[in-house]
Amino acid sequence: MTQSIKRSISTTLLSSALLFAGISSINSAWADEPIVIKFSHVVAEQTPKGQGALLFKEAVERALPGKVSVEVYPNSSLFGDGQELDALLIGDVHMLAPSTSKLEYYSKQTQLFDLPFLFDDFDAVEKFAKSDAGKSILMSMENSGITGLAYWNNGMKQMSANKPLKKPRDARGLKFRVQASNVLEDQYKAVRANPRKMSFAEVYQGLQTGVVNGTENTYSNYYSQKVHEVQKYITESDHGPVVYMVITNTKFWDSLPAEIQRTLSEILDDVSAEVNRQAYDLNMRDKANIIAEGSTEVITLTPDQKVKWRTAMEPVWKKHEKVIGPHLIEAALNINSNSSSASD
Repeated sequence: MTQSIKRSISTTLLSSALLFAGISSINSAWADEPIVIKFSHVVAEQTPKGQGALLFKEAVERALPGKVSVEVYPNSSLFGDGQELDALLIGDVHMLAPSTSKLEYYSKQTQLFDLPFLFDDFDAVEKFAKSDAGKSILMSMENSGITGLAYWNNGMKQMSANKPLKKPRDARGLKFRVQASNVLEDQYKAVRANPRKMSFAEVYQGLQTGVVNGTENTYSNYYSQKVHEVQKYITESDHGPVVYMVITNTKFWDSLPAEIQRTLSEILDDVSAEVNRQAYDLNMRDKANIIAEGSTEVITLTPDQKVKWRTAMEPVWKKHEKVIGPHLIEAALNINSNSSSASD
């Protein structure tokens, strides 16, 4: 846990603890032993998500000592990509932070974040997540028993392969690993590549053995999982974000006393803000680490090259617009426009 993260939430922890100390009693069913929250995720602890889970655990246990205990299971140590959502729904785990790409079965609205080149940059993603449109997506899975609590932004995605990817035609015929998302499949089909859905834990071996030739991810995920060691080139495309949604089982959440819900929500809001602030710096650090190791070349696209990638992939928007919601796409584009105006 970094010292900057600890300092940034110390005041919040104190106020949350004092708030809870002032509560005279809670539901007696919870009084004898602490509520245990199992938090499972599939990435390393030194990533934004991994740090966020540890920060949440530390903050909760300081604010609610003896009342709530958080158990964190990183790196697919409890459940992997293919099992964690089912585990959440049956109550074997209580909190997850999956990529929104993995949630399309429960809400098509979550596919918005997968649309290629929809968001101009990291700041636009942040602003959308805080908007009314972003908040509505958090609540869009409650009929399926899943409640969204917060967004954790892991940064912008880059493309990688063992050949330079400068123009859309460079991707033709390559087998790209993608998350379990129909939008991401169509994104690579649009440039005549062959997308393959594969769990995160299998990516390194898949690239090493040639089952897939390329992939996409943030610099922090490339570096923490050593994926760059089996990819000669990373193209800095910034073609979309990796956005995690912190989610919980709706029945579990509704069963918690209101005071505990409120305290957890307040802590999670502050943790999320800090995770998102740290994510950009971590990605820039890991980009520098990848370059320093010397085995992977990072390619910077010219503005004209980036326009060609966007033009090639943008038809994916139209294909999925109806199921995602035209109003959500419009909201994202408006945020891009407002961000550009503010920076002029």
